[in-house]
This record gives sequence, structure tokens and C-alpha cells, in this order.
Amino acid sequence: MDIRERILQAAARVYAQHGFRGATTRLIAIEAGVNEVSLFRTFGSKAALFEAMMQSHSASLPVPELPERPVDPQAELIPWCSLLLAHMRQWRSIIRKSFGELEERPEAAVVMCEGPNCAALALTAYVTRLQAAGLADETADVSTAVSMFISSMFGDAVGRDVLPPDAFPQPVEDAPAKYVNVFLRAVGALGVGDVVPLRAAQTADDRRAVAQ
Repeated sequence: MDIRERILQAAARVYAQHGFRGATTRLIAIEAGVNEVSLFRTFGSKAALFEAMMQSHSASLPVPELPERPVDPQAELIPWCSLLLAHMRQWRSIIRKSFGELEERPEAAVVMCEGPNCAALALTAYVTRLQAAGLADETADVSTAVSMFISSMFGDAVGRDVLPPDAFPQPVEDAPAKYVNVFLRAVGALGVGDVVPLRAAQTADDRRAVAQ
């Protein structure tokens, strides 16, 4: 690991514990095993160091691609959800610090939300493909379902270790499947072997005939 990466990782650990004001360059240098001269030679300033740290976080966001041709929504979404949850849990201390300093440093909170925002866009596009394939209810309120799904994952990742146990009653290992199953019901999506719901199966003309 080169010195730049060592400093970035040290800055993330110190920031997660102390926030921006408390994360002095001296503490970061000690954590990285370098002197402050090396830190300033590499990044120029504390502000530049933290900007690089946030950019590093943004570049590492694991928003995996969902299949262009969906086949089994449950099997395709659970691993996707698991990966995103794991990443947000890994960064939860930094996310909390960023939100705690929101008014002073709003740009940090924006960066911390890039992952969930990208995930929401990817998920919305995926549901659109499900609908086109006849695997989801074409009249579903997708935007609300996606918002609730992403918010649930974000809240779980950031708050599970500090909120009362009944706030997240499902075990950590069961959470991805639980969230995915509720989400799929919300958009009327199908798993392998499911019976096609009436609303997903009917054409527009069929629905008008039923209404009459």
C-alpha cells in the first residue's frame, strides 16, 4: 500500500471517530504511521485530504449492475441488496459523522448519499425492465416503493447498532431477503414459479373490460 492510500485510510478511521474538527493532521499522521510533513507534501492541506477521502469513498461505491433481462427478481435482488447493505455498514460511522456536520460541511453528506442515490436509479430502471417483461405490475407506484426500500436499507445500515433491538427485529443475515420480498410485493413483481398477478397479466383492454 502506497503512502497516499495509507493516509486516506487513516483519515477515514480518524474522521469516523472524531469528525472533521477533531480529526487533526497530527492524529491522522500518527494513525498512518507517517509524519505531518509527508501528509502535507502528499495532499497540501487538511481540507484537500478530506476531499480526497470523500472522492475515494465515492469511487469505491459498489452499485452492481442488475441484469438487462430479468428472470428471477428475488434471486437477482437479494445479493444486490446484501452488497449495498454491507458497504453502508462498513461506512456507517463516517456517514453518521457527515450527517452530524451537515450544516457546516454539507458536501460531505452529499457524497455519502451518492451510493444510495445511484442504487435507487439502478433499481428504478430494473423495475422498468421487469414491467416491460410482464414480471411486475405496470401500474405500481415504483418511485415510492424504491424510496422506501433504499431508505430502509440506509436506516438499517446506519442505525441498527445504536437503536433499540425492536427497531430492526429481523437478524442481520435475514435483512436483505426481508427487504427484497417486501419491495417485490410492493411493485407486484414475480419470482420463479409465481402465478402472474391479474393486474400484471392483463392488457389495458382487458382491464377496461373488467372495469365495465
